[in-house]
Amino acid sequence: MIRTRSESIFQYVNAALLTLLSLSIILPFIHIIAKSLSSEAYVLAKEIVFWPKGFNFLSYEYVLQNKQFYHSLTNSIFLAVVGTLISMIITVLAAYPLSRKHLPLSRMFMLLIIITMFFSGGIIPTYLIVKETGLLNSIWSLILPVALSPFNLILIRNFFQAVPDSLEESARIDGASNIRVLMSIYLPLSVPSIATISMFYAVGYWNSFFQAMMYITERRWMPMQMYLLQLVTDERTADLNISDVFREITPETIRAAAILCAVIPILCVYPFIQKYFVQGIMLGAEKG
Repeated sequence: MIRTRSESIFQYVNAALLTLLSLSIILPFIHIIAKSLSSEAYVLAKEIVFWPKGFNFLSYEYVLQNKQFYHSLTNSIFLAVVGTLISMIITVLAAYPLSRKHLPLSRMFMLLIIITMFFSGGIIPTYLIVKETGLLNSIWSLILPVALSPFNLILIRNFFQAVPDSLEESARIDGASNIRVLMSIYLPLSVPSIATISMFYAVGYWNSFFQAMMYITERRWMPMQMYLLQLVTDERTADLNISDVFREITPETIRAAAILCAVIPILCVYPFIQKYFVQGIMLGAEKG
């Protein structure tokens, strides 16, 4: 295929921009890795850029001996797994009937759902609802108020609408119920969208800290992102009582090591879901 001059220029510019964007994401990550593996003297002298000096693993040893780190990690794993499961069940059960053409008032329901994407109830009313329902200082306060995302619901609904009606009609002739049609036809055909939306929910729960700041005051329910926030912004509450064994490390290297320990679990999930990303989003966005 012969490209015109303008197409070649566009390709070069596009490649250059994507390279810069990739470097802006990767280089800070490499800097944090180098800092977490360096000794105190080089970090305090600000000599660490992209390669560790005074190589050691003391910061990681310190982080992995911290009980609060494991409490927060457990809470975040529970949020990502159970929260994603609950969100996907609600999203699929809401998207399936809304994708049916014969559902009465379906347009009105969709309009109401879309309105919530632009206008929320507000922080204080939401906080009062969580308080009155007894969810304060509970892990469920981080799941139930955000269990359904209207944007994800619309993507799943659009994908369900793209499934040929003839498949459902054949199942109906065989006597299949709504649940059987959903479980046997729509869900198996929707694996790319289900995997992609599940990843969206999982990352959202894993990175959530704003709700935790409002609803959680007991440290035992603190998720990983809130723990990292305190670690980065408030040294007094970050359990940085460094013993003599760890005199070669600094609070800064400990923060870098803690950030990496918190990021690695969710990064391990990406390779298994990545292949569904483009397919799931494109198929879900075909209608709307």
